[in-house]
Amino acid sequence: MKTAGKLVVLGSINADHILNLESFPTPGETVTGSHYQVAFGGKGANQAVAAGRSGADIAFIACTGDDDTGTRVRKQLESDNIDVAPVSVVAGESTGVALIFVNGEGENVIGIHAGANAALSVERVDAQRTLIADASALLMQLESPVESVLAAARIAHQNGTLVALNPAPARELSDELLALVDIITPNETEAEKLTGINVSSDDDAARAAQVLHGKGINTVIITLGSRGVWASVKGEGKRVPGFKVKAVDTIAAGDTFNGALLTALLEAKPLDEAIRFAHAAAAIAVTRKGAQPSVPWRNEIDDFLHQQG
Repeated sequence: MKTAGKLVVLGSINADHILNLESFPTPGETVTGSHYQVAFGGKGANQAVAAGRSGADIAFIACTGDDDTGTRVRKQLESDNIDVAPVSVVAGESTGVALIFVNGEGENVIGIHAGANAALSVERVDAQRTLIADASALLMQLESPVESVLAAARIAHQNGTLVALNPAPARELSDELLALVDIITPNETEAEKLTGINVSSDDDAARAAQVLHGKGINTVIITLGSRGVWASVKGEGKRVPGFKVKAVDTIAAGDTFNGALLTALLEAKPLDEAIRFAHAAAAIAVTRKGAQPSVPWRNEIDDFLHQQG
């Protein structure tokens, strides 16, 4: 099944090295892990995979190194129903790497080497101008050079392509970029970075959303972990709860939410229904290990929602 509108995802590709530990090591301490795996990740790729598996008609703008990992990643992405023609192979560069520790609570700490992701330049974005202009929506994150994110947002905005930004990892962003965004999906930390408001309650989330509306963003969806999301459209906000599941690890939960959300919106689902669909996808993802290996397919999401009644 293909969605009504075409989605373009612009973002990062990483090979994730994941080690499961009982607790995180303190400086100078060595701890022994219980489970190690290498899985494909990177926020951009995770979101592209979530969209591809959940039924979107999707193309991915990204960069890999000219290494074995890059070759394997592109092959994998193709099998996830993603058009990888816009993925550049960067000569003499390694594919991005993330080193991830996961503790007994399912929390994670991550260190990243950008590698080829840093080569996703404004020129490379400009080379995909037609693809972005012809798409229904563009979904981006912040593991790519911010000037390239801005360049892509400008192209999309000028051509009536919906701009969705998952402002992760957390950083401050220019008002110029925020004014080009139609949908923003920060978590509590990212929302605080963008608005200066500490988000620890629904009231805080509502206030943070108003600040972002004030910068020109129509739809603000603040993800609140197990509490669901605060969804605010032009100042009208409410909390949309998620589903209760036993989390194994939360790697790529947010990315899965974003990819599935855009898929549902491009199928013209109302926002509440799209969020519920995205919640279901994320709920399935946290019950599995790793980034992309945890991302569910459309039939799994539909089955999950059917069981919820």
